[in-house]
Amino acid sequence: MRYEILGPLRITNDEGTRSIAARKIEVLLALLLIRANQVVSTEEVIAEIWGGCAPDRAIAAVHVYISKLRKLLGVDPQGDSPIVTRPPGYVFRLGAAGFDVNDLQALMQEGRTHLRGGRHRPAAHAFGEALRLWRGPVLGDAVSGPVTTSFVTWLEEARLECIESLIDSQLHLGLHRELVGWLFTLIGEYPLRETFYRQLMLGLCRSERQADALRVFHTARRTLNEELGLEPSRALQQLHAAILRADERLEVDAAA
Repeated sequence: MRYEILGPLRITNDEGTRSIAARKIEVLLALLLIRANQVVSTEEVIAEIWGGCAPDRAIAAVHVYISKLRKLLGVDPQGDSPIVTRPPGYVFRLGAAGFDVNDLQALMQEGRTHLRGGRHRPAAHAFGEALRLWRGPVLGDAVSGPVTTSFVTWLEEARLECIESLIDSQLHLGLHRELVGWLFTLIGEYPLRETFYRQLMLGLCRSERQADALRVFHTARRTLNEELGLEPSRALQQLHAAILRADERLEVDAAA
């Protein structure tokens, strides 16, 4: 069995891949997966499914949804359901089942370790594999209450970290020309993310486009000033100064 939430929620087993049509049951499974191996109280389930508009018989409805979800997931070889009743609620036992979020965390940790050690090729591979786990908006339509909403926010930050770290590694490997177009797109999507401006400026400079790199800096300064009333970070300003004086340290390491 494998559970995937880096996109619309889906379950894969020997019989194939399937999704859950009933939205409330889908939200319930999403919550249990996010809090796998922890007790999720009935009150938390109600808040996630209905928010502040829970019906009078919400507790009874939760019992029904749990029963339907147990039937949907089946039992393990020992005849046990992955969902266990444990006051004041339920525990989802992941066991040996696969979970794409666990795969993501393992790949990110692998990439960070390689990056800290200056091993940019395996770092780029790890972060690239992590990004390939995404299939679309996290949880699709199953984002409902406070737990799933905050979890999606955390995963979006994780995805951006993967992108930034992948690009840093690829810049060290001399792939600056290949990255320029992607970085322009990323700045359009995340205009307040200074890392992408820094990476684009470096990629343009290494592509013998110093004038374009300087224009990117001025775009970053204008955007940050208009949106937040801030000046660019010290790192961005130092890169701007280094481009102006044609600092040799900006060139890609020939050994890469």
